Amino acid sequence: MSMSILERLAEGVVLGDGGYLLALESRGYVQAGPFTPEVTIEHPNALRALHEEFLHAGSEVLQVLTFYASENKLAQIGYAGKLGEINRAAVRIAREAAGGEALVAGNVCLTWKYREGDAAAADACRRLFDAQIGYQMEVGVDFFVGETFLWVGEALVTLDCIRKTGLPGMVTLAFEGPQTRDGNTPGEAARMLEDAGADIVGVNCWQDPTYMFPVVEEMREAVDCYVAAQPVAYRCTPEAPFFTRSKGFPDRLDPYRITRYEMGDFARRALDLGVNFIGGCCGCEGAYIRQMARAVGKMPVEEREWEIDYEQPQSATEAYESLRAG
Repeated sequence: MSMSILERLAEGVVLGDGGYLLALESRGYVQAGPFTPEVTIEHPNALRALHEEFLHAGSEVLQVLTFYASENKLAQIGYAGKLGEINRAAVRIAREAAGGEALVAGNVCLTWKYREGDAAAADACRRLFDAQIGYQMEVGVDFFVGETFLWVGEALVTLDCIRKTGLPGMVTLAFEGPQTRDGNTPGEAARMLEDAGADIVGVNCWQDPTYMFPVVEEMREAVDCYVAAQPVAYRCTPEAPFFTRSKGFPDRLDPYRITRYEMGDFARRALDLGVNFIGGCCGCEGAYIRQMARAVGKMPVEEREWEIDYEQPQSATEAYESLRAG
């Protein structure tokens, strides 16, 4: 039997996967705007191929594509009656792609229905989470990820739902600024989640490596449990400190892409900081994960040796090396 996520984390850093919805949108399988994952039943091979890409790049965990696969979001695009089918299919596809080589993480995310201090809204979120988790448990996952929460309160509701499964739980927040929407700093939020029983706490999405690093640094200093970080691969600015606020969102983001090497540098710095689970989010595709794998020592820099001859070049890499060096 393969090691659990907690056993793997106890042995060292674990490399996660990248972003699914925007990658599949760019390939024509997901609609920009609602970003719901009906691709799981409409084009399962496209999703399977992306899972396999991440696995080949070095991912040790594949998250099921159930972001926005909740009843309220699916209803927006005419798939309300497909809740169970979409969630179960997402787990099956990830399992098939993992092939026993990677762990499979169940997934739930922010609902946009949470309201601070509103018990009825919290109960509505709980019902949405319980439904998704139940369908995913029917197929079977190794642990659960609750992600991209703007309110700690909603993250805590999710964590409570995850803990009822008896499986390990990882909960990550997204930051639009220095605090969550309910007024907590990254350190405060991380401690609240740790105190509530989260096995892994952290931050994902919304921010690029530059903006995310101080957030995860504060979290790492605040808690004793495992910490996760998964930045986006789209550049943020002081005017738009999170990528969903940029003028390019949702489907004109190409000019905002950062390089794979910037993501690799983040992975190295996060490892040195003591971050335990490192991955990517929106915009982070296979090349980025591969560079992160190299940065944290999970993949060789060069996959195979090749004979280099600058005097008699046989590729543009050799022919123009002197120009780059100059």
